Amino acid sequence: MTKRERRAFTDEFKNQMVQLYLNGKPRVEIIREYDLSASALDKWVKQSQSTGSFKENDNRSDEQKELTI
Repeated sequence: MTKRERRAFTDEFKNQMVQLYLNGKPRVEIIREYDLSASALDKWVKQSQSTGSFKENDNRSDEQKELTI
């Protein structure tokens, strides 16, 4: 099994993937077509729906924020 190199995605790209999903494109097709991990897409959808932001600091719980102070 080869290790996958970590890639960085822009907020614009993440938002486009979320919009494809919300507009009804099947999750498995998005993952396959754009060579994404399922966990990445799921995380982006959750972040978009909960805070509207893809920044880690904006998506931390109150407990997590306290620990980083």
